[in-house]
Amino acid sequence: MKVKKKWFEKYGEVVSGKKGRWLILISWLLLAAILNGILPQANAQKNELAPNLQSSSPSQQAKKIADREFSTNSGTPALFTWHRSNGITDDDLSLIQRYSKEIEAHPVKFQDNVAPFYKIPLPVLKQQLSKDGTTLILPISFQKNREVEEIAKGINELKDKATSIFPKDPSKSSVTDEDSLVLRITGPAGIAVDAKALFSQGDLSLLFGTVSIVLILLLLIYRSPILALIPLIGVGIAYGVISPILGEIGKAGWSDFDSQSISIMTVLLFGAGTDYCLFLISRYRSYLEKEKDKQTAMRFALKSASGAIAMSGLTVVFSLLVLLLAKYGSIHRFAIPFSLSIVIMMAASLTLIPALLSIIGRASFYPFVPRTREMKEERAHKKGKIIATEKRKTQLGMRLGSFIIKKPLQILVVTLLFLGVFAFFATKISYTYDTLSSFPKNLPSREGFKLISEHFNPGELAPVQIMIQTNGKETSVKEKIEKLSYVANVSDGKHGERDSNIISYKVELKDNPYSNTAMNHIPSLRKTTEDALRDSNVSTPTVKVWVGGQTAEQYDTRNTTKIDSSVIIPVVISMIALLLLVYLRSVTTTIYLIATVLLSYFSALGLGWVILHYLFGVNAIQGFIPLYAFVFIVALGEDYNIFMISSIWKKSKIMPLLQAIKEGVAESGAVITSAGLILAGTFTVLTTMPIQILVHFGTITAIGVLLDTFIVRPLLVPAITVLVGKWVFWPSKRNMMAAQSQIKIEE
Repeated sequence: MKVKKKWFEKYGEVVSGKKGRWLILISWLLLAAILNGILPQANAQKNELAPNLQSSSPSQQAKKIADREFSTNSGTPALFTWHRSNGITDDDLSLIQRYSKEIEAHPVKFQDNVAPFYKIPLPVLKQQLSKDGTTLILPISFQKNREVEEIAKGINELKDKATSIFPKDPSKSSVTDEDSLVLRITGPAGIAVDAKALFSQGDLSLLFGTVSIVLILLLLIYRSPILALIPLIGVGIAYGVISPILGEIGKAGWSDFDSQSISIMTVLLFGAGTDYCLFLISRYRSYLEKEKDKQTAMRFALKSASGAIAMSGLTVVFSLLVLLLAKYGSIHRFAIPFSLSIVIMMAASLTLIPALLSIIGRASFYPFVPRTREMKEERAHKKGKIIATEKRKTQLGMRLGSFIIKKPLQILVVTLLFLGVFAFFATKISYTYDTLSSFPKNLPSREGFKLISEHFNPGELAPVQIMIQTNGKETSVKEKIEKLSYVANVSDGKHGERDSNIISYKVELKDNPYSNTAMNHIPSLRKTTEDALRDSNVSTPTVKVWVGGQTAEQYDTRNTTKIDSSVIIPVVISMIALLLLVYLRSVTTTIYLIATVLLSYFSALGLGWVILHYLFGVNAIQGFIPLYAFVFIVALGEDYNIFMISSIWKKSKIMPLLQAIKEGVAESGAVITSAGLILAGTFTVLTTMPIQILVHFGTITAIGVLLDTFIVRPLLVPAITVLVGKWVFWPSKRNMMAAQSQIKIEE
């Protein structure tokens, strides 16, 4: 009676068999072709206007009241900022008046309203100039809830109208040109359009940059042009499947994603996808040196590596899906694109990549083709040569393994001190939620804001809107807010369109409305307003005050992301711990693997801050970055731990634990180092983007990957494993007897 074959043997035969490998390749190609033919692409379904804050947040509640009661001001404002260094002339003002008349008479698409400067007498208009007479702001608003692309079209048309009225295109004049009239468009509309343009410009360059860095590193590491292309082909085909599926998800409204999500997804796909391919390739090459038949070698490679690849992929997928718990939209929107890309790439790594390797066979590694001893002898005999006797190589990995098992305590102390010092700097990080600070300094909307802040009150760019329900009573809200030291100006109260007892005030702060300082004033503004209502005998004032505007939204953003971090971080840790526990069946090992990756995360934050702050002069990093980096560093860092520990676990079944650690470090060292370099390289590509949040995220994540690759995985984890000894398997008794056999290790 034939013994029933195990599932992985059948699986290995399918993906590497003469018919199966071609069937799998054709199936993937057909799937990609069909999906691209019938479904939309992800890039065509991006939603840049998807809300980040929930409707229940205070600023969004205020927005609802504002839209209902003050609809004439509910559009998206663009601040057309005019500037001449040596002073705006009467001729300039006359042209600006003519311009405002033209765009009011012939509005561009999606334009809402424009300040009627042409109706204002010239002497009166001069009073609206900055004190030094160099700058003037023309407010133009666009219809609310318009896509950024639609607003961008409107702004471009407005720029075109300016070229027909002004003798020289003011939008193309340099801010430093003293003899030219300069136009810079800022405000919420201008900032949104510039942000969209930045991401759009970066999409293609990011893709080319990521592919280039992966290709270059693969060529340098493996020195094989064919092998370098195989992971890229696999990732490319996988992307051909991911993009239309994601596009259909977006089109159906099941999930939103934006440019930032797609950009980081591309990096993640190429980095993590290539890593999974390398895990298999390294095993395949080692078995090709033992097995003459390439199909047999692939079956053994899959048996050895598939579990670690699947476990690594699932760890990342589940960690990313936890982001669905986030209340902040930008974080929540990462979950589906990222987890989908990893699931499909993991499937490709376990089916498509082995099929490609099986088809090409040993030629995949040309010119350094792996052969068995017999094949080398046969090849040498045909050429009339004598094969040299192979000397036993003392690999760097074996020397490192020997060093670790001899001096585990010293290694533990040194690595903990190294990581601990940088982890300390993580407590010194300053965070910001200033959108403009993430833009290049020469971006039009940022230049426009700088002009406003230098020549006007910076709070004019985005005033805080305070609305109150007076119940028909007179209040002293305006007077009390005006007395606050950080307030520059308070507008007259405006009564609601539907409820005249609701009054709105526009409050201009003295500080940059996007700064932490401005955000910190929101609670004080609310309290002052509530106190004023209370003094006027308005009942329950806490529910009759609404604070809105950009500063209030950023205040809610900070609070929301802090709550998200307090929920997501413990859940991710628990999820990964559970997966490790199921896979390793060891409480002890699970605890120290989680602990080491957490330490590397805080060290990456600290070292990233040292580099960004002390070397490049960055004053603060975006407040979302710690959570973004946590998910990636912890999940991807565990990938390497899983791959190495699984190697040690398998070897511990047939040899003493110390020997298993030594050989496990040696066996997994090269591939994990290669994978780490490639993954860090792909995240480094983000540092070439013109948006600082991606630069900071890419820097910190790349540092985290490198720390895992060169400190945590090859030194810290094996050293702890040696010191823990037989208890690494606790509570499982498997191999504990073998671990007790502390025989002398062969050097």
